[in-house]
Amino acid sequence: MGRIFKERTSVDEALRLFLENISPIRKTEEIPLETCTGRVLAEAVISGRNVPHYRRAALDGYAVRASDTLGASPANPVLLQLSDRVEEGSSIWVHTGAAMPKGADAVVIVEDTATAGNIIEVRAQVYPNRNVGQVGEDIKKGDRVFEEGHLLRPCDAAVLVSLGFDRVKVFRKPVIAVIPTGDELISREKSGDVPPPGMVLESNGLMAAIYVNKWGGIPRYIGIVSDHPDSIKKAIEANLDTDMILLSGGTSVGKRDHAPQVVASLGEVLVHGIGASPGKPAALGIINDVPVVCLPGYPVAGLVALYFFVRPGIRKLAAIPKVPELILKRRLAAKISSKIGYVNFIRVIFEEDRVRPLTGARADVLSSVAKADGFVLVPENVEGYEEGEEVDVFLIE
Repeated sequence: MGRIFKERTSVDEALRLFLENISPIRKTEEIPLETCTGRVLAEAVISGRNVPHYRRAALDGYAVRASDTLGASPANPVLLQLSDRVEEGSSIWVHTGAAMPKGADAVVIVEDTATAGNIIEVRAQVYPNRNVGQVGEDIKKGDRVFEEGHLLRPCDAAVLVSLGFDRVKVFRKPVIAVIPTGDELISREKSGDVPPPGMVLESNGLMAAIYVNKWGGIPRYIGIVSDHPDSIKKAIEANLDTDMILLSGGTSVGKRDHAPQVVASLGEVLVHGIGASPGKPAALGIINDVPVVCLPGYPVAGLVALYFFVRPGIRKLAAIPKVPELILKRRLAAKISSKIGYVNFIRVIFEEDRVRPLTGARADVLSSVAKADGFVLVPENVEGYEEGEEVDVFLIE
C-alpha cells in the first residue's frame, strides 16, 4: 500500500510558512542603465544637479521680453523685429528645449504669431516666464528622486540619465536551481525523434526556468536527475550555493516519489500536501537557509505551485516591492465546479465580454494552459460559481 498525505495545508498558511523562512538578498552590484529595467535599487538616489540646468523654451515660438507684448491680441497685434538678439522691440526664434536667449523672459508660441519677412506679428500677450522652463523645475539639486527598494522602469532610466548616471547600484538577482527529476524523462538533446513509450520529453524544468527568469531570478537549469534518493541528494547538495532550489517531479506518495523525504533528510520539510487543485502534492522546505520547492510532476500542478510559491518566493528574495495584481472582472459563460477545501485553479478562455472554463482540463494536460487566456481561483470554502456570476480573472503570463 502506498504512502498517503498525512495532512493538507491551506495555500495561505503554506505561503506564510514558506516566506517567513526566506530573507531578502542584500548583496549588491552595479549595472548599466540599459539593463536596469525590473531591477531593485539598493540605495536612494539623490540628485547632484538641477534638471533642467538652464532656462529653456517650453514650446516652439519666439523668445521675447514680456513687456513688449503688453496689450497684444488678434485684433491689436504687436509688431516685433526678428533678430539675433533680444532687446526692446525684437525677438528670436527658439525651438522647444532651446536655451533662452539673454534678455528674453518669455516665449510667444508660434500659433499666436504671424510673420512677414523679418517682422513678427504677436497676437497674444505673455507674462514673464510664460512658456519657459526654469532651472531645477523638473528636479532640484539635493532632491531625493528614488528610495532604496524602488523597482526600476524604463522611464526611471531616462530620469537617471538626466541626472548624469551611467550605472546604478541594485540588489543582486537570486539564483534559482531548477532540477528536473524522473527516470521517465529524456532531454531534448538526446530525444532524436519521438521518445519511446513510457518516456517523455523534459518540459517542466524548462517551463520553471523560463518563469524564474521572467519573475526576476537567474535560473540554473540542471540536467535530468534519476528517481533515486542518493541522486536527488547529490543534486541538491551541489546546488546549495544558490538562493532557492526547485525540484520538479517526485513529490507525491508513489514508490518513485522521493523528493520531500530527501529534503527532510537534509533539512526541514515545512509543508507537504497543499490545499490546491491541481497542486496538492507540492512540498516546501528549507535546507541550510536555502528555500526548496518540490514541484509536482503533472505540468499544470507544477505551474500552480510556481504561481503560488515560487513567484512570491523570488519576489521576497529579490526585494521586489508589491505591485497590484492585474485582475479582470468578467462574467462566466458556463458554470464552474470545484472541490471544497481546495483553492481551485480553473483555466478559462475569453468569449467576447465573458469567460468560459475549459473542459477536460486535467492536471497532466499542459496544452490546456496554452489554450487558456487566464485562470480563475475558486476559494477553498466556495463550491464553484454559477453561469453569469462575475469572477476575477488572472491573465496567464
